[in-house]
Amino acid sequence: MSEEESSAFERYREHVDRPLVRLFREYGVPRWRWMVLGVVANVIAQVASLAPPVVLGAAIDSLFSGNRAYTLPLVPQAWIPVGAEPQFWFSVTLIGGSFLVTAAFTWIYGVVGNEFAHGVMYAVRSDSFEKLLALDMAFFDDKQTGEVMAILDNDAANLERFLDDALMNSLRLVVMVAGIAAVLFKLHPELALVTLVAVPVMVGFTWWFMRAIAPRYRRRQESVADFNTRIENGISGVELAKTTASEPHEVDRVDGAAHDLYRKVMSVLRLSYFYRPGMELLAGVAFTATFLVGGYSLMTGAAPLVLTEPVEVGTFVTFVFMTQRIVAPLAEVSNIVDQTQNAKASAERVFGLSDIPVHLDDPDDAVELTDADGRVEYDDVTFAYDSALMADEDAETVIDGVSIEAEPGETVALVGATGAGKSTLVKLLMRLYDVTDGAVRVDGRDVREYDLTSLRRQVGYVSQDTFLFDGTIAENIRYGQFDADHDAVVEAAKAAEAHEFIRDLPESYDTEVGERGVKLSGGQRQRIALARIFLQDPAMLVLDEATSAVDTETERRIQRALDRLAADRTTFTVAHRLSTVTGADTIVVLEDGQVVERGSHDELLREDGHYARLWRAQVGDVGSVEADGGET
Repeated sequence: MSEEESSAFERYREHVDRPLVRLFREYGVPRWRWMVLGVVANVIAQVASLAPPVVLGAAIDSLFSGNRAYTLPLVPQAWIPVGAEPQFWFSVTLIGGSFLVTAAFTWIYGVVGNEFAHGVMYAVRSDSFEKLLALDMAFFDDKQTGEVMAILDNDAANLERFLDDALMNSLRLVVMVAGIAAVLFKLHPELALVTLVAVPVMVGFTWWFMRAIAPRYRRRQESVADFNTRIENGISGVELAKTTASEPHEVDRVDGAAHDLYRKVMSVLRLSYFYRPGMELLAGVAFTATFLVGGYSLMTGAAPLVLTEPVEVGTFVTFVFMTQRIVAPLAEVSNIVDQTQNAKASAERVFGLSDIPVHLDDPDDAVELTDADGRVEYDDVTFAYDSALMADEDAETVIDGVSIEAEPGETVALVGATGAGKSTLVKLLMRLYDVTDGAVRVDGRDVREYDLTSLRRQVGYVSQDTFLFDGTIAENIRYGQFDADHDAVVEAAKAAEAHEFIRDLPESYDTEVGERGVKLSGGQRQRIALARIFLQDPAMLVLDEATSAVDTETERRIQRALDRLAADRTTFTVAHRLSTVTGADTIVVLEDGQVVERGSHDELLREDGHYARLWRAQVGDVGSVEADGGET
């Protein structure tokens, strides 16, 4: 993907430096106690697991064959009892105790390791979602939902698997290799060299594999995000697909995304399946060499080839057990590398999201906006989408030199063709975007000087595309005013002309609305949104196509509620149906982001300009003008 084609998310991800180190620094260090406890428990468990073959070898050579005195590496001779039978029971105790210690500390590090790993996953998901909500609206104008969902779900899970499995298995591998090497060199240095000769080759093979597979993991994660996006779009648009008989088209698109994911996954697996048998072969070579050299020495009683001293039975048994112990961890290196590279790609995506800057934020000396009068001024406002957050580096200007004033309690209507900039203009008031030039002022102060939360709480926003969260009607009305009591919710619903239909529902205000409010009609959802604004009681009101796409009777009810809502509030209304704005104090006609006309309804009709032509078209043929909901 070229720099011009990549989005902000991809560009920031590409500049993430040492993502796994950063993961530990930002998320591991705050949980260091769990991590340290897990590491210590893991080391104790692995060291204890090495004791049985060592004790068995010593017992064979001393108690069963009588070839030498009973000694154990790292155990002071003063601790070892005198006599064959006491030494036998001492051996039994050591072997049984080592199994008990191994089991106990394996359980401890399993619990502690999961606490650490899942704690990091929880924090990554929580922080990523918090950052997501803090990002500027321009990010969401350019970002696909599936890609973001992949971070919160798939990528966070990959990090958890890395911390839970790969990290602990890496530690286990280090402890096992180091511990086994130490024991083997203590027992028979020359045979130990034979056993461990393959380790340097394994290290080099692993280094090559990690370099070769890293870009394949990155491409696989990108494909996962694309596939999630395609699935999310297909499910969200299922009604359109059915009503246009386009199911085969959607199936083909999902099939294409799934096939791309399949190819990327197989690219990773083909290399992994070359690496894993290779590691197992090298580990097998080490075992075979040990068995060959040690077994031949034991069988002939001589010191063959590289050995200068013969091998005793107990030492050979210990080597065989230890070599088997080292085969499994070395063979698991492939899984560790897989999980590490997978986590690296996921960490790049997580930190790529967290590194995207937030431009719309509170200034250091932010002013609280309380009890606003509602005087609004657009002063020579120009706006173009921030190309740093958009895929299109040449984003065109949407608003160009617009100046509008609204006194407290006045209603300003914005009309014009689709793409004229009406919706964008009202979003500047709430600082969903910031102006490129000029200023938007509330009560004489630039909106960029206000505390963002206090500003938005003074503006009530009702759009054409009403969104309801999955939950009850009461919860959706109370959204943003979470402490409101039931009586206040009911009063707000009555003011919005929603109480009657809510009362007739099976569970009344406790009725579940379903995902995005699918269990309610468009008009019902709109009135619930109005009830939410009544409960908010803002000083300023933005109505963005609030009565479009509903039937005449529903529109009449909604318009009546809107009239009550707009009374004594500064109101900006974006409208396609001009009949709904004839009573506005000022009607502003926009074209290509510029003001081409302004005045009252009667004044604009007398001017016989653009507004008058729109009016005649709607009055003469209401269906001749295409609805323009969802503009930029």
